[in-house]
Amino acid sequence: MVALIASLLLWNLPFGGLVLYPFKLFATWLHEMSHGLVMLVSGAGFSHLEIFRDTSGIAYAENGVGGLGRAAIASAGYTGAATLGGVLLVLGQSNRGARRVLYALGAALLLSLLFWVRNQFGMAAVAIAALACLAAARFASERIALFLVNFLAAQSCINAVLDIRVLFRPQLVINGQVVGASDAHNMAAASFGSHWLWASIWLVWSFACFYAALRIVFLRQQASAAAGGRPAVESGPGGVEPG
Repeated sequence: MVALIASLLLWNLPFGGLVLYPFKLFATWLHEMSHGLVMLVSGAGFSHLEIFRDTSGIAYAENGVGGLGRAAIASAGYTGAATLGGVLLVLGQSNRGARRVLYALGAALLLSLLFWVRNQFGMAAVAIAALACLAAARFASERIALFLVNFLAAQSCINAVLDIRVLFRPQLVINGQVVGASDAHNMAAASFGSHWLWASIWLVWSFACFYAALRIVFLRQQASAAAGGRPAVESGPGGVEPG
């Protein structure tokens, strides 16, 4: 909850954007990697991805696919980032779990750097993020590691919601250049409906993932508190349990 509140407060402070900039780049990486992984699964092939200074990004397929594949790829960015943010929130609720998440993220970032990230800024950003995750997993205190994972998860979930706002605009800008079609436009072209419809559906999905993750964490905490609050079985004199 502290990580969530800090995230929300920072978005509304003058210097908040600077503090949150690395986490916004991380959310962009999650988004583009979600596209890329579905490209691999759908048979389109994952050529490479680029991440830019303005926190925009783009993933490139190697081959064309049918309508179903195009729809899956188009929807993967926003739904994937929201889902992965929720997963991070659920997995990072223990000291051991937080360190494992940081190690896994560091390894995933390095893997993407090795195979898919191609532009200079993106390579630098992903390399720094990978080293930061691995260093935190190895050297940070348990409290800091736990907070960092929760903050990353909260930012991923929040950015999955905030980033969808651009889909309602008439133009999409990537690296300062106006591009013709957003993910929502591509989804509508590959399936049905309008880009407004799909942007709204993905917005609902992002809220649902965030709520589900918070709900799971809350229920786990309740169960843990209930288990810890049960009285232990006591023994009477001589080690005999009282009847």
